[in-house]
Amino acid sequence: MHRAITPSRLAALAFATTLAMPLVPAAPALAQDGKQVRMIIGFGPGGGYDRWGRNLARFIGKHLPGNPNVVPQNMPGAGSIVALNWLSSVAPKDGTVMAIVARDAPLQPLSGMAQAKFDPLKLSWIGTPTTETNVCIVNKNAPVKTVADLLKTEVLMGDTGPGTGTHTYPIVLRELLGYKFRLIAGYPSSTDVFIAMERGEAHGICESLDSVTGKKPTWIKDKTVTVLFQAGDKPDPKIPDVPSIYDFAQNEEQRKALRYLYAGQGIGRPFVAPPGVPAETLRTLRDAFNKTMKDPEFIADAQKQQLDLEPRTGEELEALVKEIYATPKDIIDKVGALIKK
Repeated sequence: MHRAITPSRLAALAFATTLAMPLVPAAPALAQDGKQVRMIIGFGPGGGYDRWGRNLARFIGKHLPGNPNVVPQNMPGAGSIVALNWLSSVAPKDGTVMAIVARDAPLQPLSGMAQAKFDPLKLSWIGTPTTETNVCIVNKNAPVKTVADLLKTEVLMGDTGPGTGTHTYPIVLRELLGYKFRLIAGYPSSTDVFIAMERGEAHGICESLDSVTGKKPTWIKDKTVTVLFQAGDKPDPKIPDVPSIYDFAQNEEQRKALRYLYAGQGIGRPFVAPPGVPAETLRTLRDAFNKTMKDPEFIADAQKQQLDLEPRTGEELEALVKEIYATPKDIIDKVGALIKK
């Protein structure tokens, strides 16, 4: 008798397969010619992080010494926590490995996530090609149409795993604001959640705006989905009529908690290298990233894929992570406790 391939079983199989696959052999040091650089992608194929990781891999090599071949390698698991743990404990520190990881991953050690065995303050931050606006969307057949509906009606939200916004945001909003989100776990990527929404298996997802518009460019325009609210550093001009989650905070404590919760939006789609990378090597990686952000071919490719470019440098990301870690402990503890529920 054959077992049904459920989303959760599919995710487990993908994770097990990833662990079983031999990693690409470590490349020679960055200063040598004929080298190979690995681009670790902390998610499965098809999602927004995968697209950004593969895009950068195609162009950054020509801005690195020796013009190395940059090879993308998916390493999904726990919202990129698996990739970050590997990056921090196993990956070579010679500049031949970089990774794209979840924007919210730096919050996980602060929130007490036991699986997070890395220190965001010690990671080598390279940069991000964009900052983010998170949106919670539901399909037109969902039982909720407004934020007010969330207070009285349950809605099924697709979940791509702990450490991701699809998991963390609905959980905290459910506990902090009373929204009746019910998570449906086991989806490897947001692409799988979108398919589940089309099939009626899930009503919605909390996901980055660029991921929604990049993979489903007509969904918002033709009202296939309703955008319940947005959250980011500032209101996104592309969706001017959508309310901000901060508008629904009932007091200053809730507002501070929401600001901390969504701090990762300013981190965007971060590229990092292992901790302990020599300063000169890190400068080389950052310079190559900054040059790629100005590369006409890279810009044209991003525009073709409807990916918004709002880059921040590695120095800016490093400063932002330090600012996040300076958040008052009572707020950190409150949000961390909510995430664990």
